[in-house]
Amino acid sequence: MSNPVVSVLMPAFNVEKYISLAIYSILGQTFSDFELVIFNDGSTDRTGEIIRQFNDPRIVLLDSQENIGLVKARNILVSKARGRYIAFLDADDIAMPHRLQIQTAFLELNQVDICGGAYRSLYEVTGKMKASKQRYTDADIRALLTIASPLCNPAVMGKAAIFKKFPYRSGKNYAEDYSLWIEMALAGYRFANLKENLITYRIHAAQTSQTQNAETSIIFSESREGYLLGLGISSKLTPITMPVASRLKMAIPFMLQLNQKIPGISVMANYEIYARFQYRANGLLSPFTRLERLLVSMYASIRGLV
Repeated sequence: MSNPVVSVLMPAFNVEKYISLAIYSILGQTFSDFELVIFNDGSTDRTGEIIRQFNDPRIVLLDSQENIGLVKARNILVSKARGRYIAFLDADDIAMPHRLQIQTAFLELNQVDICGGAYRSLYEVTGKMKASKQRYTDADIRALLTIASPLCNPAVMGKAAIFKKFPYRSGKNYAEDYSLWIEMALAGYRFANLKENLITYRIHAAQTSQTQNAETSIIFSESREGYLLGLGISSKLTPITMPVASRLKMAIPFMLQLNQKIPGISVMANYEIYARFQYRANGLLSPFTRLERLLVSMYASIRGLV
């Protein structure tokens, strides 16, 4: 049997409430040359039973008798993937029917190596939906890695060979995807986000990303500092809130260095980054801080093209 074009990887732990919709959303894709590899990570509810109710040869079920955690589960899934491309979907999220088709077509152009996209967040408590605010170019994504993760992990598809070369790092719990994008960025791989909505990203109390703590914040901070050093920028310039005098001394030089290291950063991406240097809720001063942010962002973008 020939290998599929895409391997969709789905870790699952105690998600009996959600996993049926996640599986259906993949089986109903307009692109059909895929395998869906599910890792049942020692679930103690009906997750395994629900998965086994699906009778589709494209589903590959990996069962663990004990819970080994998300990072190890993701790495096992990557090691078992047979496709040319790997796509992620968490067991509590929903893929749009065209997702695999448009991401595969885009990656086949060989203009990028890792491809994310727009998504909608579904807040389970209120039922409200919120559209994501993405940046789409490689330069913007690389730049935004200095402050946060500009890729939504369960909406990502990329070349399988890269994921097999760069495993998720143990000890990076709740920041494992962010740390991975940084490694790939420093290795020179190319990123993009598509403007099409690819998934519905469910937000609920039991979700792993809702249990972040102080330890996770430390992991994020260490990863950010490592990224700056990898770019050749002092980690002392890490974007944090500071008074105006300090911003003139540290923030503006940081913005200029960043735009020289990564040419082509948009004004709006620079605007998001510079905001991290400013205090929020400035009251009457807000118009002035926004103006400062805009002027610095425009200046940095222009200097980055020189």
